[in-house]
Amino acid sequence: MTMTPHPRKIALIAHVASTVGWLGAVLVFLALAVIGVTSEDAQTVRGAYLVMEPAAWFVLVPLAFASLLTGIVQSLGTPWGLFRHYWVVFKLLITVVATVVLLLYMETFRYMADVAADPRADLDVVRNSSPVFHAMLALLVLFVAMVLAVFKPRGMTPYGHRKQHDLRRNQREQRTASVR
Repeated sequence: MTMTPHPRKIALIAHVASTVGWLGAVLVFLALAVIGVTSEDAQTVRGAYLVMEPAAWFVLVPLAFASLLTGIVQSLGTPWGLFRHYWVVFKLLITVVATVVLLLYMETFRYMADVAADPRADLDVVRNSSPVFHAMLALLVLFVAMVLAVFKPRGMTPYGHRKQHDLRRNQREQRTASVR
């Protein structure tokens, strides 16, 4: 089942917007993480870690889910399908894993915010390079998904081959039936 052109374009716009938004939000988190690790101003360091948790809940998590859901809608509504091509399956896996890792990492954001909120905590204890590493890793993962979406490497799954074979067989049967 494929969508008609207008809904397919709307789904594509929603998917691209949510995914690019997620990528942009990760870039902002990388900037916050670098500020938190490098700034000499205690309030700036604490502020960087304090803002990460709520911003992640209100920006990163919704964009990750929006990207995942719109990607599924997009694949189900186009001839690419969800399980017909390896590149779609890999993009799905990348997005699911990235979203799960983000949800697991939310506990780390909470911990860092709690430490940053404690005025007695030494600044060296507040600083945490983990968000720098995770944001860079997230950028890499999202970049790989973007490359897959643009280049769409060949390779059908066994399921895709069966569906393609069934489609061709049905088309032959319809042509044969219309000739009679």
